[in-house]
Amino acid sequence: MRRPPPLPSTPESSGEKGAATQATRRPSRPGAAAEERSAAAAEERSAAAAEERPAVAEERAPAEEATVDAPQPTSTRDVWRAARARRKALRAEIRRFTQRSRRRRIIWWSSLAAVVVVIGGSIAAAYSPLFAVEKITVVGATSLEPSAVEAALSDQLGTPLALVDSSEVKAALLAFPLIETYALEARPPHDLTVRIVERTPVGVIRSNAGFTLVDAAGVALSTTPDQPAGQPLIEIDSGVDSAAFRSAGLVVRSLPADVRSQLAGVAATTQDDVTLTLSGGLTVVWGSAEDSGLKALTLSAAMGAHPGARSIDVTSPEVAVVG
Repeated sequence: MRRPPPLPSTPESSGEKGAATQATRRPSRPGAAAEERSAAAAEERSAAAAEERPAVAEERAPAEEATVDAPQPTSTRDVWRAARARRKALRAEIRRFTQRSRRRRIIWWSSLAAVVVVIGGSIAAAYSPLFAVEKITVVGATSLEPSAVEAALSDQLGTPLALVDSSEVKAALLAFPLIETYALEARPPHDLTVRIVERTPVGVIRSNAGFTLVDAAGVALSTTPDQPAGQPLIEIDSGVDSAAFRSAGLVVRSLPADVRSQLAGVAATTQDDVTLTLSGGLTVVWGSAEDSGLKALTLSAAMGAHPGARSIDVTSPEVAVVG
């Protein structure tokens, strides 16, 4: 019986053959297998370390390249540019944090500037020829001619309203004794109004020059050769500066209009014995100027009750004595 042929063996690599040959050739000694296992483990660790080392090198390479490529301030100019950029960033931060306060300051200064502009413009316009006096109006004149007063103030024409000189106006109005008080009113753009209060005459005083019309303060208003109609004759020996004259003037000004129109004469020697004479011949004993308003009412009532009376004494205002 024939034996079957042997199976073909797998080809071995040259390394395996060399290792096998060496293993065949190496004489066996105690512990040789352990040494071979240790050497194989060392070779595996070396191979792993060699594989990891290129990856680490590749990771470090970009960082080293970035570090090398980053611009470094190597000159004074670069340092100056960096400092300027830092200051600019700092200023931007300061502006951002102070924006609200800066806005408040802007609003406040803008409002102040607007007020200054308005006030300054108003003052400049007021003192400019744009507001010069072109018309003078006199109000309150009854005995005086308004045109005469306007003519006396004609020097103020062309003067800015704010520059009208009150002292010059006063000097011009002194020529009119009938003016007791006055007031100036500027009415932009071109009108100047003069409001006057005339003196109230209380009668006339006879003198060598004629008949002088006077008010309650004794101011001479006018002098005429004849006695003006409707003005009583005042006979006071002590003159217009005496207490008797002042008392008589107050009495005349307190009379009702119907009695005042009938008044023909006023006489007094002292301030307590004022006597009135009416055009119909009625004599009124007035006394002092005290309680003149109440005395005027009592006189009107007595005249109405006794139309034919020749004298009425109202020295005591509560009781009128009719004679």
